[in-house]
Amino acid sequence: MPPKPRDRRNSRSDTPSEPKETTEKVVFINRCAKVVKGGRRFSFSALIVCGDHKGKVGVGFGKANEVSEAIRKATDASRKHMVKIAVHENTIPHEVLGEFGGGRVLLRPASPGTGVIAGGGVRAVIEAVGIRDVLAKSLGSSNHANVVHATIAALTQLRQKEEIFRLRGKAIRAKVEAAVPAAA
Repeated sequence: MPPKPRDRRNSRSDTPSEPKETTEKVVFINRCAKVVKGGRRFSFSALIVCGDHKGKVGVGFGKANEVSEAIRKATDASRKHMVKIAVHENTIPHEVLGEFGGGRVLLRPASPGTGVIAGGGVRAVIEAVGIRDVLAKSLGSSNHANVVHATIAALTQLRQKEEIFRLRGKAIRAKVEAAVPAAA
């Protein structure tokens, strides 16, 4: 008996596999009212941050007539637009300033045990990436969407020391050579 032909409609090989163990954080939900003949008609927008706590994060924005549908759309968008971030031992490798629209966010590495010193959308993004020790300051606009996008812009600027050395064509000396002075 020949094998059955595969039904393309039920095939899951076409759909991209979604990352497992991602967390979603609702940053902001906005309610908008439109006045019509019968009264007010409400619609909602949601700003969601999604991350895997291993260096990947995405942001999504969704609009719908119901809160749950807006959150679902935003979550789908955030999973689709995830980016990889350079993390160095639970903090960031160097200080960085990110800008998006009117939002400006300053991120600084912190010593172990400091925690996430940030608020609002910046905290949501940092925690979704998996960074545990960082100092952050929002300098520009307080618009939630601009602050979140500025944070992601700052995080995408981060580079590991090895990558910078490689781009400059320099060799990385081993820590043992640097720690032990050469005998004269």
